[in-house]
Amino acid sequence: MKKTFLITSLLLVSFSLKAQKLKKTQDSIKTFYNKLFSNLESSYLHRNVVNWKTVKSEIENNLKNYNSFESSLNEIKPLFNKIGANHCGIYYKNKHYSSSTKSLSNLVSEEWKIKYATKPKFEVKIINDDIGYILIPRIIFFDINEKNIHDAAQLIYDEIAKLKAKKNLKGWIIDLRFNTGGNSTPMLLALYDFLGNNNIWGTVGLDQKRKSIASLNKGIYYDNSKRQGSINPVAPLLDQSKVALIIGPATGSAGEIVALSFKERPNTVFIGEESYGATTSNIEASLPFNITMALTTGLDSDRNGKTYATIVPDITIVKQDNFDNLLLDKKVEKAIHYIRTS
Repeated sequence: MKKTFLITSLLLVSFSLKAQKLKKTQDSIKTFYNKLFSNLESSYLHRNVVNWKTVKSEIENNLKNYNSFESSLNEIKPLFNKIGANHCGIYYKNKHYSSSTKSLSNLVSEEWKIKYATKPKFEVKIINDDIGYILIPRIIFFDINEKNIHDAAQLIYDEIAKLKAKKNLKGWIIDLRFNTGGNSTPMLLALYDFLGNNNIWGTVGLDQKRKSIASLNKGIYYDNSKRQGSINPVAPLLDQSKVALIIGPATGSAGEIVALSFKERPNTVFIGEESYGATTSNIEASLPFNITMALTTGLDSDRNGKTYATIVPDITIVKQDNFDNLLLDKKVEKAIHYIRTS
């Protein structure tokens, strides 16, 4: 009898501990998703066209099936899909949770895939003796402060400055084909010489009213007049130089912001293929358990407030990439032609 009683007691204790653990897990899940929904309902760009009552009911019912907090984050994808939040993101323990993404497999060339697999770094060099070439890939880091922004931007800027001092170039090619996003501020600071002392891009609401404007002045980047980062500039500016901007189907998010910043710039042409189409602006929102959210709150615009669903090139050239020999790359070839003949 004592043995049976002991076994029964142990089973009850085990069951009780599991029940407590499950309750704690469900409490954590509830805490997190309550805050997530609060942010979405108050600030998400398309919040007014979402049936929140129905969406919340479906998601909350699904969440009952998870037995760990981390696994419950798998519900982010169906949630974002339901509300069309295709540019929002959740960042937790170096993992990124988002909606279903558009497949690029059939849109990019085989040459692009091979180069992308090498995780390309930025490149600054002279091609064909008289053309500057700058490859700006994705730049991303999560500890966003002035020092980190400066360090990332200055590294690229200095290489550009060396080149402009070395030789009188006829023009510049800025290649954004591998720029899939990240932090646009260091990218734009690195390209300060080309953008000059101007308003460069902004955000608007669905009503097309301006929400913010970003500008560069004397090597300092401002967002709504608030300083965000800087580089140490070296004269002269290149804001009147000829620039051929190469874009493609993987040019997205921050990469598209860089492209937008060159809209309305003189002596500029866009070459390549239509961009990815993540031309909405995000703010950083804090969630429970040290989780960060990229929350879509506006539409990206050029310096004059015009918005674009995607960036469409002035001259379309589909695929025909050659990253082993840029002089055989049809987009680069067209860029060189523009710089020399326009």
